Amino acid sequence: MTMGPDLLSLSIVCPPPDKGGVEVRPIVNGQDLLAEVIPGGVGGSRYLGAGPRYLLDRAGPLHATVTPHEVRLAWSGCGVEECCGALYVTVRRDGDHVVWADWRDLANQDVDLPVLRFTAGQYEAEVLRAGEDRGWEWPAGLVARLLEAGLRGSGGWLARWECELEGVWASRKEPDRIHVVLRHPPDQTETDQPWLQFGITLPISADAPSDQVERLQSQLTAGDPRSTAEVWGGSHDAEQLGYPWPPIDPLLT
Repeated sequence: MTMGPDLLSLSIVCPPPDKGGVEVRPIVNGQDLLAEVIPGGVGGSRYLGAGPRYLLDRAGPLHATVTPHEVRLAWSGCGVEECCGALYVTVRRDGDHVVWADWRDLANQDVDLPVLRFTAGQYEAEVLRAGEDRGWEWPAGLVARLLEAGLRGSGGWLARWECELEGVWASRKEPDRIHVVLRHPPDQTETDQPWLQFGITLPISADAPSDQVERLQSQLTAGDPRSTAEVWGGSHDAEQLGYPWPPIDPLLT
């Protein structure tokens, strides 16, 4: 008997702020895929404050192309993939179908999931539907999303400062602020050259989101963002770039 195509539904789960982040849960043929293969796993974003937009934006990785690309569907536990795990799948367009295959999880080398084949029309319609659902988005999250889009559309404003925008994110636990994350220099995380991650925390008000975005974008692009940013991370030899690590809080040692 010939089996029909698989059916995808994307469920956006929005727990209370103190219970975790907003998740994207892939429901395949009526079953929660993550619950079966990565129990306790959190579905969705590479950055906790990005919410579902990492996966679902119009340029997000769940959209299928002829060129195969890998997508992280979920992470688990401490967030360190080699320790607690993260589920990846390769997504590609194959004619009238979208294929999910080549599953992997660094913490579970025995992960064994079947190849899934979705009808392209149903699949893309569902990804678009879920991407247009903004019922989960809180005010600071909206400002973060709009500001990131504006900054990415501002051309090479960061090139003169040898920086690259990693993202703009917000936490529902911190409704009065957002965070801009930069990398300096660009494209150094996969090399043996020193690199730094900068963070800039910006206050959020009750003003209209569009007004806040316009003001914050003007503020960020007016000068060298490194002058007001904090060092949040980087390679072990990052001090060679001339930015010292922040002092360690004695209360944390």
